[in-house]
Amino acid sequence: MHLGAPFTLFVDSQFLSPYAMSAYVALTEKQLPFEVRMIDLDAGEQRMQPYQCRALTARVPALTHGDFNLTESTAIAEYLEDLHPAPACTALYPAQPRERARARQLQAWLRSDLGALRLERPTETVFYDRAGEPLSDAGHSAAAKLIHVAGALIGAGQSTLFDEWCLADLDLAVALRRLWLDGLPDPLRDYAETQWQRPSVRKWLEHNAAARA
Repeated sequence: MHLGAPFTLFVDSQFLSPYAMSAYVALTEKQLPFEVRMIDLDAGEQRMQPYQCRALTARVPALTHGDFNLTESTAIAEYLEDLHPAPACTALYPAQPRERARARQLQAWLRSDLGALRLERPTETVFYDRAGEPLSDAGHSAAAKLIHVAGALIGAGQSTLFDEWCLADLDLAVALRRLWLDGLPDPLRDYAETQWQRPSVRKWLEHNAAARA
C-alpha cells in the first residue's frame, strides 16, 4: 500500500460519537485529505454488510486507507502518528516519553471509567447543551472524580495539558463538557472552551450542526 493512498473515515450519521470526533480531529490536525462517510447507527448499519466486513469490531469510527481497514479511535490516532509523524505533520501526542505516557493514560481512563457520567450526561449534553435529570449518587461520584483529576492537571490560565496541544486535550474537554450545565470550576471551564474553539474541533461541530439542521 502506498502511503499516499486515500483515507476514508466512517462516522455516525449524527456526528455524536466522541470517538469518531477524535479520529476526525486527528486527521484534520495532520492536514491529511480524507473523505467522510456516514453510518446510520439507529438503523444498525454498523452490523450490516459491507460495513461489518470493513470494520472488524462493527463500530465507529473506522478508517480505510487503501486496502487497510482499522477501527477504534486510539488505534487510528496511533496509526496516523506512525505514518505521518512530527515535524512534517502536527503531533497528536507529546514527544517526551513521560508526557506521552500520561496523555495515553488519561485517554484510557476517560474511556474506561466514569460510566455513570457517560450514561447520565450522554453526548447530546456535550453537543446540544441539553439539560438532563439531576445526577444520581453514582453520577455525582464520577463527576467529582473527573473534576479532581482534571483539576490536578489543569491550572488557572492553562490552555493545554502540556506545552503543546495533544489529542488527550480533546478527550478531556469532551468529558468536561458533559458537566457544562452542572457547573465547572472556572479554570476547567476556560480550558474546555479553549479546546472547543480549536479549528479542527470547529469543523466537527459544523458537521454536527448540519446533521441536526
